[in-house]
Amino acid sequence: MDFYRHLFTKTSTGAPVTFMLVYLVSIIFTFQTLLTAYSSSSYLEQFISPQYVGSLFAVGAALAILITLALPRLLRRLGNVLTTFLLVLFINISLLFVGLAISPLITLVAFVVYLALNPQVYLNIDIFLETLIGDAEGKTGSKRGLILSIMSAAAFFSPLAMGYLIGSDNNLNAVYYAGAGVGLLMLAILVTRFRHFYDPEYKLIKLKEVLSSAAKQSNIKIVLSTQFLLQFFYTWAVIYFPLYLATEIGLPWSSISLILASGLFAFVIFEYPIGLMADRHWGEKEMMAVGFVVLVLAASTMTFLDTDSVLLWMSLMFFSRFGASLVEVTTESYFFKQVKGDQPNLISLFRLTRPLANLIGALVGSIALAFLPFNFIFFILAAVMASGVFITSYLVDTK
Repeated sequence: MDFYRHLFTKTSTGAPVTFMLVYLVSIIFTFQTLLTAYSSSSYLEQFISPQYVGSLFAVGAALAILITLALPRLLRRLGNVLTTFLLVLFINISLLFVGLAISPLITLVAFVVYLALNPQVYLNIDIFLETLIGDAEGKTGSKRGLILSIMSAAAFFSPLAMGYLIGSDNNLNAVYYAGAGVGLLMLAILVTRFRHFYDPEYKLIKLKEVLSSAAKQSNIKIVLSTQFLLQFFYTWAVIYFPLYLATEIGLPWSSISLILASGLFAFVIFEYPIGLMADRHWGEKEMMAVGFVVLVLAASTMTFLDTDSVLLWMSLMFFSRFGASLVEVTTESYFFKQVKGDQPNLISLFRLTRPLANLIGALVGSIALAFLPFNFIFFILAAVMASGVFITSYLVDTK
């Protein structure tokens, strides 16, 4: 296959892949990721005490940071297709061992490996997309909004599938088997349809130089901060939202899956239109600020919503994800209007905010739970999101 030949000859052949293929692998990978994400904190409680769950996520995030820093060199050596293939392969193996639960140690190690590798594939998808967009910066918002909407459509069905697989017997292992199976489909597409991808010329820049460059560009520095805050919110949404609903509110997984799906449906509705507006009308700054305001209100409301009404929780989750969609699309649109697919270090720095936020978010959550009642930790989340409103005000808008 062509990308294997690239490994040995360091040459690129063939034509670039299409947007449709990038959208397809994005759908599959998003479905795989979110199929297992929301039940993981509850699943891990079978092997370690609840107060250590956040710490395990933090260990995985720390390893993910190290891998992200090394990834640009790997891309230059192997190419984006083969790198993506190997990452997905090891992710599938890790999920299989998590589901098998051969022993607590093997299960926890496999889960940490999964956490460390998963964020890297999003960077690979970024490179595919940015290479196709090229210099057409005027379409960045709409293209980013479209791919995020498509990924959100897959995300919407993930918790529904999760609830079905877990069932009334609380069979949490099943989601990891299913996740590994879904990953096989992505591997097949990479092998058969991505053989002729043109790798850009990856520029290897020292991390110190990248950080220095980013620090000198105030807009890049601000948008990296807003991306970090968004990923901080997502960390709590994955670890603590479903755990709170299951343990404190006492809802069954069939109800929790509906609540999570209703929130993710907001991404399906809003992300593509937001991307279009960012390109044609308002720019990113105003919508980003509104998004953070919504996240503050949603997190604050969670502190007082002590009810088992599925409808009320569905409404709150939908509202929170409306805010998240505003921040996500505008942040990605703003950043990727200023970088290209041959700048993996800057993209790595942007994507580094995900594991960094996972690390800090998990640790902050663990510390907060040690001193506060579960519902009061969402006040802390609201305060963190409030900082995004002030940070965004310093951004120079694109419109």
